[in-house]
Amino acid sequence: MSPSAPATRLRITVNGTVRAVRSAPDTPLLYVLRDELGLSGPRFGCGLGQCGACTVLLAGAPARSCTLPLSAVSDRPITTLEGLGGDKGLHPVQQAFIDEQALQCGYCVNGWIMAASALLAKTPNPSDAEIRAGLRGLVCRCGAHMRMLRAVRRAARARG
Repeated sequence: MSPSAPATRLRITVNGTVRAVRSAPDTPLLYVLRDELGLSGPRFGCGLGQCGACTVLLAGAPARSCTLPLSAVSDRPITTLEGLGGDKGLHPVQQAFIDEQALQCGYCVNGWIMAASALLAKTPNPSDAEIRAGLRGLVCRCGAHMRMLRAVRRAARARG
């Protein structure tokens, strides 16, 4: 997708820091995060918002950054995989994915971790059905789904 509007200077808050970017308002947020800000957590997968590899948290809610125009971000804070744990180190979901070896190629893992962290923030002790619903729409071609579900359960236990 190539932007059609002229580039403008905008301020967005990413991982707790206000950043100045220069992009057209219709530029997908994913392109700004990767190309302008050098963040590699959100990935380009399908480009249609269907696989989830590009997932970020927008004001705490999962959002597909490949289809989200920069103009839609407004003043809402954006959290990427790089900012999930903050200064404290790894987020419990990130640590659980490592502990459960819940990835193979790792390409899709950004979306799974971001969606799982949003789920656990909203529902600290989810049932298996709630976990599956919270992760619906994410795609992993490697077949690590069961390990990912175990990782979310582990992260829920670790959070108390």
